Amino acid sequence: MQPIDLWTPLKEMRKRYHRDGYIWVKNLLPREDVLAMREHYFSHISPTGLLAPNTNPQDGIFNPSNDPLLFQSVGGHPHSQCIRLLESAHTTPEYDAFCKHPALRSFVRNFMGWEKEIMLKRAMMRHNCPGRLVTGVHYDKLFLRGSDAEYLTAWVPIGDCTARGGGLMYLQDSDQLGRELEVEFKANAKSLGDEKRVSAFNEHMADDGYLSHDAEGFRQTQTKGKLKWLVGDFEAGDVVFHTPHMIHSSAANEDEKGRIRLGSDLRFYEDGADVDRRWCNHWKNGDKL
Repeated sequence: MQPIDLWTPLKEMRKRYHRDGYIWVKNLLPREDVLAMREHYFSHISPTGLLAPNTNPQDGIFNPSNDPLLFQSVGGHPHSQCIRLLESAHTTPEYDAFCKHPALRSFVRNFMGWEKEIMLKRAMMRHNCPGRLVTGVHYDKLFLRGSDAEYLTAWVPIGDCTARGGGLMYLQDSDQLGRELEVEFKANAKSLGDEKRVSAFNEHMADDGYLSHDAEGFRQTQTKGKLKWLVGDFEAGDVVFHTPHMIHSSAANEDEKGRIRLGSDLRFYEDGADVDRRWCNHWKNGDKL
């Protein structure tokens, strides 16, 4: 992935966003604010036993004696205590303030040319433990079909995350492929009722809504090996914005220090737009969105 400086002219940023399907903006948020959010999240979730004993919550070091499959986050199947704390983590005042960070919000308005932005309440924080299952291959529109209004996704790495640390990876130049796949899915779902037609889990989709859990196999099958998976060394303060049809996944977390990757997915619309109403509530485990 190719990063872009915060002071790059908006015209160039927009050009790269539409050309590449994403922009990776360096140092958009103050590093100390991002690290404070990381410390808050892992302190909140620490009663589950997720963290290694006698370690700093801000470091987010995974307890290697745990089974990572029992300590998955959004989209996984964690144990019951973990579910309770994961859900409450999304409603804390600290996370609400983080999502409203003025540096992030002003950038979204300026970049999109909106007078005022709104953020879908169903924002999500995902932690990715070393050795756990990765987020499957997908594009966001699969899960946000309830409106045709334009929206912008921000992925915020909450802490430093190297290319081996489980961050997002993007399939090169795949926005058009995502659009073509969505046209096909829409055609297949024409005969379904409204609720099923917009669902990522209808009978024409995979059980979990993803395109694949084999990123390399997907790349070979869909692009004949012509496109590459793009990765990056993300730092606290960076933000990646991507289009609704840009295909992405998470890399495996093979961090040498055992650090847990933490990131947040945020979706923005212009104020007054017809948003996907299914996403107007806080994330709940099993909400099937």
